[in-house]
Amino acid sequence: MFEAVLKGLTLGLLLSISVGPVIFSIIKQSLNNGHRGGLAFVLGVSVSDITLVFVSNVFTTVFTYMVRHKNFIGVGGSIFLIVVGIYFIFFKKVKVDDSGVQVLQLSKKDYIKTFLSGYFMNTLNPAVFIFWLTTSTTLITLSIEYRVIAFVTCLVFVLATDILKVMMAQRIRKKLTPHNIQILSRINGVVLLGFGLVLLWGLIFYTSTFSI
Repeated sequence: MFEAVLKGLTLGLLLSISVGPVIFSIIKQSLNNGHRGGLAFVLGVSVSDITLVFVSNVFTTVFTYMVRHKNFIGVGGSIFLIVVGIYFIFFKKVKVDDSGVQVLQLSKKDYIKTFLSGYFMNTLNPAVFIFWLTTSTTLITLSIEYRVIAFVTCLVFVLATDILKVMMAQRIRKKLTPHNIQILSRINGVVLLGFGLVLLWGLIFYTSTFSI
């Protein structure tokens, strides 16, 4: 169904061009850890989106409960961003060998950590699951076939654009020195810290209730 595909592409475009902590982290992961590290992070984000789409469509009661408690999820997400930001600013170092060339070797443990950081950074963003709940609610009266086509198209489009961001970051990385990459990593840390603080500030001072 062309209409469903078009709807999915529209939703995917909205997600892919939205400015948030994830897009900066995709670029940072690609610069710090090469395209494999960037892809591990992107896959974590994609699996998070798939999880949220599945829960919002199949377990609507659970998802509605999550939205009612979005303030607490938001606090958890903001603290996560603040901690990650501080880590990138003060503790994360670009690995270099004896000749000063950047080392891009990652262990299986590193890939898992990168994957999980993408998964939780996306999942703990209140705007993301509210987006999926709103979208699911809007399409709930349509046929299952329409919804499957729309959501699959959206998820594939977002994943493709994220992979494209990784590839573009790779081209940039080849022109940067390890020192410059370290600076960009710290800038990303500042961005994540800023997002976390702004989100936390908004939740604390502009939300009337924190109900359980």
